[in-house]
Amino acid sequence: MCTANSCRSVLSEALFNHLAPAGFEAVSSGSFPSGRLNAQAVRTLHDLGIPTEGLYSKDSSAFADTPPDIVITVCDKAAGETCPVYFGPALKSHWGLGDPSDVQGTDEEIKAAFAETVEIIKRRFAAFFALDLNSLSDADLKAALDRIGALS
Repeated sequence: MCTANSCRSVLSEALFNHLAPAGFEAVSSGSFPSGRLNAQAVRTLHDLGIPTEGLYSKDSSAFADTPPDIVITVCDKAAGETCPVYFGPALKSHWGLGDPSDVQGTDEEIKAAFAETVEIIKRRFAAFFALDLNSLSDADLKAALDRIGALS
């Protein structure tokens, strides 16, 4: 989850669904969705060969029928923003990411910022997929998620 659901959370959704073992699914949303995807985020995913069909900027109504088990916020400015709806009993963790769409510079500098963000997301997902989810209590899973969120 992020504020606009146009860049970091969309990158995370697409990467998770591309890399995840069978039975896992990510859906992103925004507390104040922009209604559009960041063009460089979409290009980055295309360049990686990751499908973008079905991705769109959405709010938490995307979870009306199926509440999430885990909610991860990725907005690096979340501490200074109004807290979004947290979906009841779902485990929550914050995996802050700097916004690569805020980077000003050459095309190469902007692409590098997106590539760095993608690498951080991939490292965090690798750590998540390495967890033995069946053996962790909710408290242990929450602690593990928080540790993963500190990885850069």
